[in-house]
Amino acid sequence: QGRDMRLSVWVQGLVLACVCLSHEQFHVLAEASTPNGARSSSGQENSNGLDFDYATFADHIGEEERIQLKERVRTMFYHGYDSYMQHAFPADELLPITCTGTRTMGDYSLTLLDTLDTLVIMGNYTEFEDRVRWVIANIDFNKDIPVSVFETNIRVLGGLLSAHMMAVATIPGVGGPVSGYNGELLVMALDMGWRLLAAFDTSTGIPYGTVNLRHGVPQGETPITCTAGGGTFSVEFGVLSALTGHAAFERAARRAVRALWSRRSEIDLLGNHINTQTGEWTHRDAGIGSGIDSFYEYLIK
Repeated sequence: QGRDMRLSVWVQGLVLACVCLSHEQFHVLAEASTPNGARSSSGQENSNGLDFDYATFADHIGEEERIQLKERVRTMFYHGYDSYMQHAFPADELLPITCTGTRTMGDYSLTLLDTLDTLVIMGNYTEFEDRVRWVIANIDFNKDIPVSVFETNIRVLGGLLSAHMMAVATIPGVGGPVSGYNGELLVMALDMGWRLLAAFDTSTGIPYGTVNLRHGVPQGETPITCTAGGGTFSVEFGVLSALTGHAAFERAARRAVRALWSRRSEIDLLGNHINTQTGEWTHRDAGIGSGIDSFYEYLIK
């Protein structure tokens, strides 16, 4: 299972790399990012017993196939993005059967926020610049509405942070930085971060699953959350702290992860749902599927 998890993360990276890297560049990336404990480029198996050679994985994809995969990914992306912009924008998400928009997550054009960085990966810097300006002019998080802390973190906070970093960077062959951009997306990310941080005010440090963007944790909110919902914040909160100097976010994310890990079983397994106030597991099923998957993903990250 451990090996399958590692390969799953690597394959996700492969799909992304097929879009933006040449065969030679990807080979270098693969070799440089070989995880500690993975098989070396010399083919020698290491102490963890993994028999997969990450460094030569790129050699199994020829240039013609790489280009075909690149265009397939691009076509799939624009099918989704163009359909959202045509039929759903500025709603949060597209209902694919009725081709209408729905305000499901916070009424702040969730799909667009979640997609900004992908526009850059696709090389569409003009659309990226236009949408960054639209977001700055139109999105406000001061709303009396409950949202998922987990989903808002990975999609909204993560989307804003990655878009900000791309807006200030010069990306070879694509463009940048965005003309006239003054860090507004980072200001928005910080605003959202403070709103989400209210969910971490529990006796264990493991956050509630829902927070009202204007009023904090709703009265009567259940203290039960899934393991993924409690421990999938290290990347976004860590980056937010690094970019703003506010250490509270990284501290909260680390405390939550350590609180979950400290409650593992004698054989180092975690349950699926936990009471954020008492620290008691309410669903003791262990696995790597729904409700816990991204907890392990973020440990790797």
